[in-house]
Parts: sequence; C-alpha cells; structure tokens
Amino acid sequence: MIKIFNRWETEGIKVEDVGLKRYINLRPVIVPKTSGRNIKVQFAKTKKPIVERLITRLMVPGHKSKKHRISSGHCCGKATNAYKIVEKAFMIIEQKTKANPLQVFVTAIENGAPREEINTIEYGGARYPQAVEMSPVRRIDFSLRIMTQGAYQKAFKSKRKIEETLADEIMLAYNLDQKSSAISKKLELERQADSAR
Repeated sequence: MIKIFNRWETEGIKVEDVGLKRYINLRPVIVPKTSGRNIKVQFAKTKKPIVERLITRLMVPGHKSKKHRISSGHCCGKATNAYKIVEKAFMIIEQKTKANPLQVFVTAIENGAPREEINTIEYGGARYPQAVEMSPVRRIDFSLRIMTQGAYQKAFKSKRKIEETLADEIMLAYNLDQKSSAISKKLELERQADSAR
C-alpha cells in the first residue's frame, strides 16, 4: 500500500465539494514530485497530486497585491526545503487534530475556495464590476495561494517557524475560522461579488 510521505494513506479521503472532485488528485505517491513532466499539456496540473501542488506553491507563493514585498526567506525554489516544510506541517496537524492530515488539508482547500469573484467590464467608457463564477482549477489555485501567503506572512519577522504557521493556516481553514487568510479572503471576495451582481 503506497502512502504519501510513506506515512499517510489516501484511501477513505472524501472530497465533499462536487465541483472540485475531478480536480483534487489523491493518487498515492511516496514522493510527490513530477518535476514538471507535463508542463506543456493544458490542465496537466489537475493530474498532479494535491500535495505536490502545495509544495510547488510554497516554492513560488506569488506576491500580495502589486507590492512585490518579500514574504519569507524560505522562498528559494528548493524542492527539498518545501517538501520538508509540508511533511513537518502535516505531522503537526496529525498531533493536534488526531486525524489524517490529508483529509484536513483537502477539507481546508474546499473551505477556502471561493465560488465567485469580480471582473471589470468596460461599457461606454465606464467600468463596472461584474460578478463571475470561478472555474474549479482557479478555485483550488486561489485557495492554495492565499493559504501559503498567509503562512509566510505570519512566519516572516517572527519567532514562529513556517511549518507551524502553515499547519495553523490549514487547521484554521479546516475549522472555517475567519483568522485564516484563505477564509477571510474568500468571504471578502464573495461579499464583493454579491454587491456587484
């Protein structure tokens, strides 16, 4: 029986959100690293294990708004560093919740994925915000990005390690706590989309 990180089973993990079911890949692999094998194939990232997508996102978390501010010294693109961070974060989650950390992580992604966002439409020289539905792939990407950015922001210039802040961020999103960056950003986006409808 293959386990992720040779520790946790993927069998029995449920994706409750029907829209995201096809796009969260829970295929068991010991080392979640495909080295960008299918990078030129459209939607190839949906075939990558969801844990690998988190590792990749940790290596390149992106910038918040357009400030390009440095979020952490850990963003060096080293796959082994990100691999160890995720493994340690999952161990912390397992200790604190006494549950399979993969199930906690998958539920956290579902909870942090917004259903709508706003797009700007130009009509007659004036610009209007318009509510649009998010695609499932974008929903997962958005959730992962905000989670990792929130974890890095809490670890930056603080005594807390990135493993602890990432584990905290995942657990807060799992519990639908508004202290989670992903949950607060999701609620803000959906509120804006609601008013732009």
